[in-house]
Amino acid sequence: MAVFAGIIAGSICIWGVETINHLLYPFPKGIKPDDMEGFKNYIETLPFLGKFIVILGYALGALVSGFIATKISKNEKPNLAIICGVIFLCFTIYNMSVLPTPIWFWVLGILVWTLVLAGYKLALNKKP
Repeated sequence: MAVFAGIIAGSICIWGVETINHLLYPFPKGIKPDDMEGFKNYIETLPFLGKFIVILGYALGALVSGFIATKISKNEKPNLAIICGVIFLCFTIYNMSVLPTPIWFWVLGILVWTLVLAGYKLALNKKP
């Protein structure tokens, strides 16, 4: 249950940041939800900041998912936070493999999921 809650909370964070990103960098007119080629073209032409904001969304999602999974489980081991990170990492690698993403995005897109451990540590902090 804790992993499920962590995945849901992390996904909401990623969705929120990506929604803001799409407001800053809107889809081209006429692109349809199932138009993969149009979406790939959008990603290719997205400026650096537009791509970096996606990484920031992943970072927030990682932090929150690790935090929520740990808080709900009340377990002092990082196992559930790590499971959340691995699940998100699998989705991220899939997305990066089907979309045109630069090498820096691959590096950060993989490394950012280690932030589940920062969320785990924050959840263990018992200071008032």
